[in-house]
Amino acid sequence: MSRAVIYETFGGPEVLELREVPEPHAGPGEVRVRVAAAGLNRMDWGISSLPEAAAQFGITVPSGFGYDFAGVVDEVGGGATGFAVGDRVYGGALGRAAADFVVVKTPAGAPDALFHTPDGISDEVASTLPVAGHTAAAALAAIGLRSGDTVLIGGAAGGVGVFAVQLAKLAGATVIGTAAEGTFEFLRQLGAGPVAYGPGLADRVRAVAPDGVTAATDLFGTETAETALALGVPPGRISTVAAGPNPPGGVRATGGIDAGPDALERITDAILAGKITVPIAAAFPIEKIRDAVTLQAGGHVHGKVVVTL
Repeated sequence: MSRAVIYETFGGPEVLELREVPEPHAGPGEVRVRVAAAGLNRMDWGISSLPEAAAQFGITVPSGFGYDFAGVVDEVGGGATGFAVGDRVYGGALGRAAADFVVVKTPAGAPDALFHTPDGISDEVASTLPVAGHTAAAALAAIGLRSGDTVLIGGAAGGVGVFAVQLAKLAGATVIGTAAEGTFEFLRQLGAGPVAYGPGLADRVRAVAPDGVTAATDLFGTETAETALALGVPPGRISTVAAGPNPPGGVRATGGIDAGPDALERITDAILAGKITVPIAAAFPIEKIRDAVTLQAGGHVHGKVVVTL
């Protein structure tokens, strides 16, 4: 037997249960990964709490939980290529990452993913990368971010925001990030000029960027996108990742699926070069999955939340 986080009804963190389940094994064309860490994302608790969100991903209850994971390959099925027993890997397994083992096809087909973990990157850090890294890269690519831009990033202190801020800085942009005031020093350390979200955002942005904003990405809802429109940013240079398929004012809706094939390699290279840091706000043992999701869902985390196994 092995362990996996399971939920049988949709709801808050209280529906998540760590259960003993039959141990999965790698079949033909598959590898099994012994999971060491699972990174949490907004979409994870969105899926487990909202039936309509789960339906968008083809998930029905009962279901496993989570997407991002990192660990070590410990079984290789016949015909599986590209991975060997003992390889350190990270990737995504939709609706089943928070478990002792995940089984993934090789090559992995969307929405699942599997990559080799570079030496020098821990399992905890690797487990934070797939969703947040892909989403941040896609959000910036959608607006054609370039050196010399002044970019407004909504939700800059969250799990996706920490990557978006640092990727934008690496691209040569000046970054303004919306966040709660308690995260301002944290954002400054990442290289962003912080502004408080909420009513009056446009005036606060004008005060810190008197020469104007040239691009924007909204990682949380629509407030930043609407503010950017009000500041005169063209819709084609504004992206959203959590506003649904029809965001306001004709701005660009995007998501991790739109990221380039080299997005995570560029991020891991930057981490190894010391140009990107991955702030892990908290790490919980799998037995504390409800506490981890409660913290993640609270929306005031500085960086990423990880579950360890």
